[in-house]
Amino acid sequence: MIGRRGFLAGAATTAAGASLVGLSPADAVPVASGVTKFDFPTDRNVRVLVTGDAGTGTRTQWAVADAMRDYHRRQPFSLALGLGDNIYESGPHSAVDAQFTDKFENPNAGLDFPWLMVLGNHDNSSVLGGDGGWLLRGNSEVEYHANSPRWWMPSRYYSVRIPEQQPVVEFFVLDVNPLAAYIPPIFDPYWAVDGQFMNEQRAWLDRAIAESPAEWKIACTHHPYANNGPHGDAGHYEGLSVAPINGIHAKQFFEDHVVGKCHFILSGHDHSLQVLEPTAGSKGTRQLVSGAAAKTVAAEPKLNPGGSGNAVLFENYHELGFMVMDLAASTVDLTVVTVDLASGGASAAFAHRLA
Repeated sequence: MIGRRGFLAGAATTAAGASLVGLSPADAVPVASGVTKFDFPTDRNVRVLVTGDAGTGTRTQWAVADAMRDYHRRQPFSLALGLGDNIYESGPHSAVDAQFTDKFENPNAGLDFPWLMVLGNHDNSSVLGGDGGWLLRGNSEVEYHANSPRWWMPSRYYSVRIPEQQPVVEFFVLDVNPLAAYIPPIFDPYWAVDGQFMNEQRAWLDRAIAESPAEWKIACTHHPYANNGPHGDAGHYEGLSVAPINGIHAKQFFEDHVVGKCHFILSGHDHSLQVLEPTAGSKGTRQLVSGAAAKTVAAEPKLNPGGSGNAVLFENYHELGFMVMDLAASTVDLTVVTVDLASGGASAAFAHRLA
C-alpha cells in the first residue's frame, strides 16, 4: 500500500506534466537490449488463453496456472490475454519490481508465448488497493514490456493483428481506467473523461477498428460493459447510482466506440466466468468475463448481490478457471475450464461454438 506522501508526490508529478511512457501506440515502449520477445503466431487458426485478475502470487494463481500448463501440453496456445489486475493488491512500484517475477513470470513459467496485457484498477492503485486513483502507476507495467519475453504491453492501449498479414483476429487492448476509477482523476485534466488521454484513445480506436481487415475484432478491457456478477454493468458498477464511480462514462465509451463495432468484449474485474448473450442493446457484440484466475466471487463480499440479469449461456461464480478461444476464418469456439483447488483437477465446464 502506498502512503499518503507517495500518493501526493505521484499526483504532483502528474500535475507538473511529467513525461509519461507508452501512453498511446505512437509512444510504444521499445524492447530492451538482450530481451527477445516470444513470436506471435503466423497460422490462421489461433488458440487464445483468456485469463484475468491473476496476479496474486498465491496458491490459487499457481493452481490455475498449473491447469493452463497441462492444457497447453495437450492443445498448445498461440497467445494469452491477461485482462487486468496483473499485480495485486496495489500494482508495481517500478518496472523492476520483484512482484513481476513473483506474480507473473514464475507462475506462468512454461507458458512461453506472447501475453497481451490489460491495465486493471488494482494496477493503478493510490491509497487503497484497487481504487484506480493513481493512473501514473500503471506506466510501470507499460515499461515492463521492455524487460520480459512474455509480457506484451507496449502502451496503455494498443492493438495486435494475428497473423499480421491477412489477420484472422485483431485484439484492441483498451484502458478505460480513467472512466471507472473509484477515485476519479482530479489532479490533472489530461486524464479527465474528456481530457487528452481519453480523446486520443477514442480517435485512435475509431480509426483502428475502421481500418482493420481482420475477420474477428475483439476489444479487451478490464472493466466489463455487461456483467451479471457483483461489480455489475457499466453505468451501475457496484450497484451505485453516483456518477462517475458507477462507470457511467465507461458505459458511454463502450456504446460510442465498441459495441456494434467489435464482435466480442473480453473483460476481467468480476472474479467469475461468464458467457453472456449478445443483445439488441449491445448491437450484437458478445461480452465474456474471465476474471477467476486467482479469486472467486464466492470468497468475497457481494457488493451487488442482485446482479444485472443479462441473458447468459454460462456463468460460474464459485470456481477458479480460465477460458480458451479457438478462432478460425469463419468460426469461434469457446471452452471454459474450471479448476478445483483441493485436487488441482481441471475440467471443461462449458464448450460452445459462438460463431
